[in-house]
Amino acid sequence: MNPASQDINLNSPNKAVDVDGADSLTDVPVEGAMSSPNPLPPGLTEEEAEELRKELLKVEEEITTLRQVLSAKERHAIELKRKLGLSPLVELRQNLSKTLQDVQTSNAYQTASATWDDITHTEAYKKTQETLSQAGQKTTAALSTMGTAIRKGLGDMRNSATFKSFEDKMGNLKYKVVGTKGNGEATSETETTPTQENPPF
Repeated sequence: MNPASQDINLNSPNKAVDVDGADSLTDVPVEGAMSSPNPLPPGLTEEEAEELRKELLKVEEEITTLRQVLSAKERHAIELKRKLGLSPLVELRQNLSKTLQDVQTSNAYQTASATWDDITHTEAYKKTQETLSQAGQKTTAALSTMGTAIRKGLGDMRNSATFKSFEDKMGNLKYKVVGTKGNGEATSETETTPTQENPPF
């Protein structure tokens, strides 16, 4: 047998060395070699396996078709919503409104609402509410008194000699920088330039 003329399949699971000891590989049936890539489960014949494979292919084709139909339907729904002026924000608002309505009509919400009504009519709740109301009134009065004291303190500070002196200095500084321009009159450059005798600070 000429090794060069033989068709060698290197991917074959059935490889053997040539009888004459040459290094060429040939397809030789090996005992226990599998005829199909996946072994059949026990109790399943080749005919049944072939039938199942056909059914699997059919189901996979149906899934692909259904995906394509679903995608087309989704595109059509988006187009209809666009024509109706239903943006995602409007849809979200409608969904939230419906969810809130569903929550308000649910048994749990009704029970909680009834329980809250019962609590608000108890003596302990009324006393707590009265106490909090009084505390709020006292806090408001205290803040009002504090505001009056702060205003009085600021008024006293404004009437003090130190503040009046500071205010006069700021007025003089403004006059030296701006001059009488605020009244619409022109001033000369020498009038606005500070002299050495009267430094601005």
